[in-house]
Amino acid sequence: MTDATVVLDRAELPADVLNQDCPSRTVLRHLTDRWTPMIVTVLAHGEPVRFTELRRTIQGVSPKVLTETLRSMERDGLVLRQVTASVPPRVDYQLTELGASTVGPLAALRSWAEQHVDAVQENRNRYDDARELR
Repeated sequence: MTDATVVLDRAELPADVLNQDCPSRTVLRHLTDRWTPMIVTVLAHGEPVRFTELRRTIQGVSPKVLTETLRSMERDGLVLRQVTASVPPRVDYQLTELGASTVGPLAALRSWAEQHVDAVQENRNRYDDARELR
């Protein structure tokens, strides 16, 4: 390298999730966390959904974790949060255009998981059984 070497701004470089310094890595992490794909699934129809309906539909998520995940998704521009003044306040969530663009890829991943759950379970059982024999 010479003194004339130009250092590129990170914004000029292509995204690369394998690069530890690339912000696309955090985007991928948010999209594939435990609850985001399920929230996207519920909101995929395009209509606003109340917080209570999300909580009831997505079994096993606590209100605190659902709130944190929705806030993260709102910060990333994936969901729109709409509060309607009432007693108690009505809070609805809806996918933004950016959020709606994740429906297809996450649906494909969900479909793969649902189609291959039996094979994965068999492999886990076989692996665990072999480890117990050691």
